[in-house]
Amino acid sequence: MKKILKWVGLGVLILGALWAAVFFMKSNSKSAIEYDTHKPFTASIEKKTVATGKVIPEDEIEIKPQISGIIQKIYLEEGVKVNAGDLIAVIKVVPNEQTLNQAQGRVRNAELALNNSKIEYDRNKILYDKGVVSNQDFIALKLAYEQAEQELTNSRNDYQIIRKGSFGGSSSANTNIRATVNGTILEIPVEEGDQVIQSNNFNDGTTIASIADLGNMIFEGQVDEGEVGKLAVGMPLEISLGAIEDKTFEAKLKFIAPKGVEEAGAVQFKIEGDVVVEDDFLIRAGYSANASLILEKKDSIMVISESLLQFDKTTNKPYVEVATGEQQFERRDIEIGISDGVNVEIVSGLEENDEVKQWNKTEPIKKGVEDEEEGEESEE
Repeated sequence: MKKILKWVGLGVLILGALWAAVFFMKSNSKSAIEYDTHKPFTASIEKKTVATGKVIPEDEIEIKPQISGIIQKIYLEEGVKVNAGDLIAVIKVVPNEQTLNQAQGRVRNAELALNNSKIEYDRNKILYDKGVVSNQDFIALKLAYEQAEQELTNSRNDYQIIRKGSFGGSSSANTNIRATVNGTILEIPVEEGDQVIQSNNFNDGTTIASIADLGNMIFEGQVDEGEVGKLAVGMPLEISLGAIEDKTFEAKLKFIAPKGVEEAGAVQFKIEGDVVVEDDFLIRAGYSANASLILEKKDSIMVISESLLQFDKTTNKPYVEVATGEQQFERRDIEIGISDGVNVEIVSGLEENDEVKQWNKTEPIKKGVEDEEEGEESEE
């Protein structure tokens, strides 16, 4: 009996050892990582691009003098709203000495010519009254006399314009610098006492002030050559300004440059868009801005997160792994469409009920290994 019990006990030990070995092998054969899965879902995707630039007035007018001189008085400041005709500054004329001397000589010659014409006119009038001089000759002498008077008047006026900038104290004198349009003064780059040069065929002249309507603004920016072909005049823009947080402004694309400019090895194309300015916000000229443009949009399409995608190293084609059982997956090649950087369109290869493996899992650190590493660090 004792012998039988001994063999029974030995058999139980052997069976227990075998069961423990099998259990241990099965436990080690399971993956230490449990992967999450996600199903495709329906959403809308917008493919956007962002153009960097600035917001500027559509029309900015530079006020330049019609005569050279020195700024005598500036009456307005930057930021002031003006109407066409408002006086901005006054120029004190400093005439060229040679030009002034020539004008004086012209006046003197005109006086001499007038005196001579008057003598001839007076003498021939007496003869005309006596019937000695014909009517035709007298009319010619009278015309010459009147022309001499007009020439003297013109020469005197020219002399006054050269010396003072105007004659007769006219309110529209060249020395008065006035606004030519309604708007806001953006800049007055001169100061009292500065010398200014008139605008002519050979010189742009000195800018006295620049004026613009801040209620009529445009976005001016640049886009890359790879995206400019997807743009079209009339597309909506969404403008965000660095100076105004948590606020966007609507705009409409109105211009795409026909010629690009190479910058840092990339060809950039200039674009412009009309910005809708709201009365509650003051947009200053030159604010830096970003314009968001919708290049492509699809509504109610099947999508998955881009983090679920993998790409074949040989063909570079996308694929995913789909669950076939508990923590068991098979490879599935798919065709993708547009992407917004977060979600990607699934054109074919997946169904709505498929469970797609999430790849962004890492091997967990075992507690024993963790304690061992901490011990080594403390010993050091």
